Amino acid sequence: MYNQKLCLGIIEGFDIPYSEQIKLMKNSGFEAFFIDDCKRHAPVEELVALSKELEMEIPSYHAPFNKSDDLWNPDEIGEKGKNELLECLEICSEHEIPVMVTHAFIGYDNDFVSIEAGIERYGAVAKRAGELGVRLALENTEGDEYLAVLFDALRSEKSVGFCWDTGHELCYNYGKDMCSLYGDRLICTHLNDNLGVSDFGGVRTYHDDLHLLPFDGITDWDSVAKRLVAADYTAPLSFELSIQSKPNRFDNHPYAAMKPEIYFAQAYNRACRVAALKLKYEREAK
Repeated sequence: MYNQKLCLGIIEGFDIPYSEQIKLMKNSGFEAFFIDDCKRHAPVEELVALSKELEMEIPSYHAPFNKSDDLWNPDEIGEKGKNELLECLEICSEHEIPVMVTHAFIGYDNDFVSIEAGIERYGAVAKRAGELGVRLALENTEGDEYLAVLFDALRSEKSVGFCWDTGHELCYNYGKDMCSLYGDRLICTHLNDNLGVSDFGGVRTYHDDLHLLPFDGITDWDSVAKRLVAADYTAPLSFELSIQSKPNRFDNHPYAAMKPEIYFAQAYNRACRVAALKLKYEREAK
């Protein structure tokens, strides 16, 4: 109906197995799901088998991001972060998952950064991705200057693309139009909402990274849809959402209070609204 599949990422916090989540996603209307393995405990083989049983696509795999800053460290610690990403690439290749999402950086005021080390390590990951036939999707997070460095340094690597997180754009990138910068490389989305930067002085914090349902925050979804059309994005529309509130915040509490089937129905409702906007602007562009 919308010319592309609707996809939802596995969500932490529900007191049900991942397999039950995915069945509820399917029943709600989603045609795809992505595997969030940031904590390296997702039962990937089981989920891949379930995707085939339910005839659902797995368009991407989210690798851990907690060592993203380490890859810019010239010391040996950076090799551990690189090796973890290489291990995750092998998982994607083994299970024919076409895209691996990773962060370019994590943190704000680190003083150990070596640009050369970061380029070398992410370059090695990109090279291996190309050898395995997996696309490496670099996501906009805090540290967008490091994202810019990598896209510039790895511009000749055909395996490297962009994962656009709409919520991160507001709370980590101060509303900068990340899709206009990297839309020509867009291969994956993390669509979600938030309330922008809450600190009066503009200090960024992960407490603002809420991953609300679309239309529950301040995102201009018409703008998002128009930019997706401008980028000629046709891969699944993937939504990355959360039912868990950040410390000392309660924004996501209403989601956690919902029965899982109700939450997934709401998520599909919002996904359809975003997809309908994109379809509208596609038709207007013709």
